[in-house]
Amino acid sequence: MSQSQSEPTVRYPLPVDGALEAPADWDRLRRQCPVAGVELPSGDSATLLTRHQDVKALLADARFVRPTAADNAARLSSEGGGGAAVTNGDSALSLPTKGEPHQRWRRRVSKWFTAKRMTALRPGMTATADQLIDDMVAHGHPADLKAHVGFLLPVYVICDMLGVPAADRDRFSHWSDAMLSITRFSQAEIETAHTEFVRYMSEHITAKRQSPADDLLSMMIKESEGEGEGLSDSELVATGMGLLVAGHETTANMIGKMLAMLLADRSRWEQLLADPALVRTAVEEALRFDTNLGFGLRRYLSEDYEVGGETVPRGTTVICSMPAANRDADVFDDAEEMNLARTPNPHLIFGAGPHSCLGQALARTELQVVLEALLRKLPTLELAVPTEELERVEGLLVGGLRQVPVRW
Repeated sequence: MSQSQSEPTVRYPLPVDGALEAPADWDRLRRQCPVAGVELPSGDSATLLTRHQDVKALLADARFVRPTAADNAARLSSEGGGGAAVTNGDSALSLPTKGEPHQRWRRRVSKWFTAKRMTALRPGMTATADQLIDDMVAHGHPADLKAHVGFLLPVYVICDMLGVPAADRDRFSHWSDAMLSITRFSQAEIETAHTEFVRYMSEHITAKRQSPADDLLSMMIKESEGEGEGLSDSELVATGMGLLVAGHETTANMIGKMLAMLLADRSRWEQLLADPALVRTAVEEALRFDTNLGFGLRRYLSEDYEVGGETVPRGTTVICSMPAANRDADVFDDAEEMNLARTPNPHLIFGAGPHSCLGQALARTELQVVLEALLRKLPTLELAVPTEELERVEGLLVGGLRQVPVRW
């Protein structure tokens, strides 16, 4: 896991001054050391990419995927955490990661997340968002926007899509946090949560086989039982688990971060009130401007790879910092400014290429729906604490804010 680097190894994650602030090192690394050696919390070494062109090129390269148990990859924590539950080689999580098998799996799953399907789901999402906001108002202010709206909307949506009871949301949240843990859970806790989650999803899929309904997993089971090559039981379990984690964890955090960014500078909120047609581009800009995405996407190099004029050797674990790439001034004019009307906006928050986020149409729709509903129902919405008092989620692969206190 040796690294090619032009300066001493720096510790990763990089330090920040505030919950919404960008690391001061991003600009320096992009200019002076775009292929940087970093030391992870585990003490292992990795390589960090911060330039847009480099991050995009690696993420779009089908040869390289997220580390698996078979790779001698850098550990994120001393106990080997950091998505260990996802990559520990368990047969219940055996999804193809490369080539035609991976593309076949993506084709089967992605058709349930098209923009057309999201448009059909939008009225129901809007009704749910309106109800959650009404419940938050009834609760009184100050209120935690993340807990009352940001967490619940994506949970209700993905649970409905998968046909699992939303009443189990606290269990899903615990299992998701464990699967995304770097330092929050011990390895024993991660493995216990993983075992519980696998059992739950296996039993759910068995129940769906016996009593199918009008949900994504039932339809995928039906396809698997028909002619042609469908998903195996283990792939169905892995797909259900992966969608449940990705379908609420990242979007729930992003809703809170988006609103915090828009309310941190009141002129941004006022601009949207004056022109609600900006919601779509404002959502894209919030995604680009987010500094708190989390750890970044990892790629394991199974062969030597040239980037930024350097050869990074096979066996290297590379961390692609999409938020750093999204502040690259060579790609974005006034990259350090939040421009709610920015277009085009080629941010990399959903990745690139054959492994880009399957659920990006769902995430975009949920973010737009929440923002539209809040602008319509709570035009006087504001942060209830100074931005300096907002706190980041720590110890997980995904970034977020612990709370987003608001008043109206």
